Amino acid sequence: MELFKCGGEIPVLESERLRLRRMEREDGPALHKFWSDPEVVRYMNIPPFASIEDTHQMIDLLNGLAESEDAMRWAIELKETGQVIGSCGFNTWELAGAFRGEIGYDLGQEFWGSGYMSETLRMVIRYGYETMGLNRIEGLVDPRNEASRKLLAALGFQEEGLLREYQKTEEGFVDLIMCSLLKKDYDRRLNSGAAEV
Repeated sequence: MELFKCGGEIPVLESERLRLRRMEREDGPALHKFWSDPEVVRYMNIPPFASIEDTHQMIDLLNGLAESEDAMRWAIELKETGQVIGSCGFNTWELAGAFRGEIGYDLGQEFWGSGYMSETLRMVIRYGYETMGLNRIEGLVDPRNEASRKLLAALGFQEEGLLREYQKTEEGFVDLIMCSLLKKDYDRRLNSGAAEV
């Protein structure tokens, strides 16, 4: 079986309300609004971006990581208006010997509580299992981030344990909770109607 390679291509994924697509520099102002918001980046373990150039550099970096098969990040766009409301994707993935990937995501404050991230992650998870061939999808969540923990639980992720002082931030080392969803559990939920596709 040939292992998945994106080759720098970030495919367009669509749901009822949303479109996931490659981030472009033209998305800089919208993404900068979110990535410079302390509330949005609070649990991302990065400082708020200081300038639009920081945002452009991050867009270039993330697109470059897709070319080197290290990560894949989409812009989240409202289909009706074309407005960018956040980003999501695989922070890392490893196929041979592991077949696992780690998801990451962010959403502008004004779009919280609308079900957009749940709709987004269903597309990302389906792509991870059906196209990339993953067996396990992970999410690393700050224990204080109740909204993210509830979101992942609703999608079938299990909290496996606390990784103590797992990541270094400007404020020091922080704990993270390892959450995971296995392909067999996803399939079971899909067959029972619990996981929307």
